[in-house]
Amino acid sequence: MTTNKTNNASYTGAMVIVASLFFIFGFVTWLNGTLIPFLKLTCNLDTDAKAFLVTFAFFIAYFVLAIPSSWILEKVGFKNGMSLGLAIMAVGAMIFIPAANARSFMMFLVGLFVQGMGLALLQTAVNPYVSIIGPIESAATRISVMGIFNKLAGIAAPLVFGKILLGNASEISDSIAAATDPLAKAELLNQLANRIVNPYIIMTIVLFALAIGLRYTNLPEVNLDGDDSDDAVSKDGKTSIFQYPHAVLGALAIFFYVGAEVMAGDIIGTYGKNLGFSLDESKYFTTFTLIGMLIGYVLSLFLIPKVIKQEQWLKVSAILGIILTCAAYATSGSAAVTCIAALGFANAVMWPAIFPLGIDGLGRFTKMGSALLIMGIAGGAVVPQIYGFLSNSIGFEKAFLCTMIPCYVYILYFAQSGYKLGRAKA
Repeated sequence: MTTNKTNNASYTGAMVIVASLFFIFGFVTWLNGTLIPFLKLTCNLDTDAKAFLVTFAFFIAYFVLAIPSSWILEKVGFKNGMSLGLAIMAVGAMIFIPAANARSFMMFLVGLFVQGMGLALLQTAVNPYVSIIGPIESAATRISVMGIFNKLAGIAAPLVFGKILLGNASEISDSIAAATDPLAKAELLNQLANRIVNPYIIMTIVLFALAIGLRYTNLPEVNLDGDDSDDAVSKDGKTSIFQYPHAVLGALAIFFYVGAEVMAGDIIGTYGKNLGFSLDESKYFTTFTLIGMLIGYVLSLFLIPKVIKQEQWLKVSAILGIILTCAAYATSGSAAVTCIAALGFANAVMWPAIFPLGIDGLGRFTKMGSALLIMGIAGGAVVPQIYGFLSNSIGFEKAFLCTMIPCYVYILYFAQSGYKLGRAKA
């Protein structure tokens, strides 16, 4: 690996910039929990399954853009790639403005997909960057600290936007349902849709300003070429990333983890509403899940690896996920919502554990392996759709159980033995 030498000032500045980026994509990502009920109401969607296309449009962009993002970074470098990612996110935010004026759900989905494209590029750049900008022995600590910034943003997003977009939501929903005059109903819906315009104008301006500002900062560039030596290939004779089973299994683990994370974070509001909570109450449930994740991140800073290895914590987390999912199914009301929110704690350390286990020993295929794992984020698109389909046929509670248990069972398998398969021997 090529050593990346930075002085203390540039290192500190780089960490501040990267922490800001983690906060931004955490904020944008966890807005989906608020957008699902808001767009269902604003666009007059008749089923939850249609509303869950919010997460599909957003997360499927990772599958489409992950590998192209690695090629883009090869051409333009990390700093320019991050700047480009922010600019693409700004374009996605800008699309929300005409979408609100037209109350077009399809246009909203396009905006979400474009934002997901920008985040795919940003994540593909930032995740390896934070690992290699400083001493490798402290990389895990940096990843966990960045995760804390990400989850703090996730806690803030539904609180801020829940208040702006869904203030007096139950009253508005009742008024819309009671309206018999089509023109009066359309006017109420237009007024609700307009709530999103000013926040997204501000978001567009901020993202473009950050993209331009980042382009002209002195953020240190790093070199990964040293990691791409042919040594690993010459030793084991492998010529493709797909010849490393643990990398492919790791991508699947990311797929199921992100699916479970989105279910616990974004779907919890809809689940709570189906349990009988008002929209004014359920709009904040995503924040409860993110608080659980934040607690898990902070705790991991003290326990990994001093007290417990990352693969052991991953195993415990998967088992806890299974237990909490079953408990949510077996209970109702506040107890069920609490169990789902507690899944945030179970999910907290899954990304920091799965990602390094999945790319371990890949040698010259490390970049492609990272892109493969980023593609796994598409689980956030697919798993909620499966839940939405099942909930229409077997009920939302049983659908949640049948969707989540396979996710955690697979993660448990990966933590137990999957991460060991095909790893290059030292």
